[in-house]
Amino acid sequence: MLRLFRRGSGISAARMAVRPDVPWHWRLMRIFAAGGLLLTGAWLLADALGGLGSARQGEVERELVRLQSTLERQGAELADLRSREAQGERQLQMERAATADLAKQVKSLTFENAALKEDLAFFQTLTSAAGGRGEGTISVNRFRLQPAAVAGEFRYQMLLVQNGQRAKDFQGRLQFVLDVQHEGQKLVLVRPPEADREGKDYRLNFKFFQRIEGTFKLTPGSVLNGMQVQVFENGTRTPKLTQTLSTS
Repeated sequence: MLRLFRRGSGISAARMAVRPDVPWHWRLMRIFAAGGLLLTGAWLLADALGGLGSARQGEVERELVRLQSTLERQGAELADLRSREAQGERQLQMERAATADLAKQVKSLTFENAALKEDLAFFQTLTSAAGGRGEGTISVNRFRLQPAAVAGEFRYQMLLVQNGQRAKDFQGRLQFVLDVQHEGQKLVLVRPPEADREGKDYRLNFKFFQRIEGTFKLTPGSVLNGMQVQVFENGTRTPKLTQTLSTS
């Protein structure tokens, strides 16, 4: 029984490992060696990461320099294009102004040419018709009346002609009798007024013909219904000519 008990106890007992006894200074050296390796690895890693950061920073700085250079170049190109655009716009405005001025000149010359053609045709017919009228009689030809830009102002044009082959110089004055309606009242006005009848704009001095042009004013809001032209010879109070003119 005692033997069996001893056998059982020997089989179930825990195993024991026997290690050699290492001095403490060797253990401390191992710890320092491991720490040195760790520090060396950390330093190498930090140096590697620092190198990558420096390289990336240098690349970023080079890219910034490139972008700044590109921006400056594009800014200069933009300023040049704007200068060219402004110059082109000024040139275009000058060309437009020149074209408009040329169009005005063409229009003016066209009107003058038409007026000269009318004058030529008129004087050609005047010569042939002169024998049928009384010697020294005066007539109004080519009368035109247009409202001016100023309210109540009218501009007129006419040609006074003295008929006859042996006509003498005619000297006198001109006046208009106006049929006007203002604020529901009918008025008869004489232009020029009494104080201005000797004015140069209404004086006549011609042998065969005289061009007459000028303006007269009415009160704003007045309506001109009709008008007559009267021609007085110097030294007479009776008009040598009274002719009704068309105001339309």
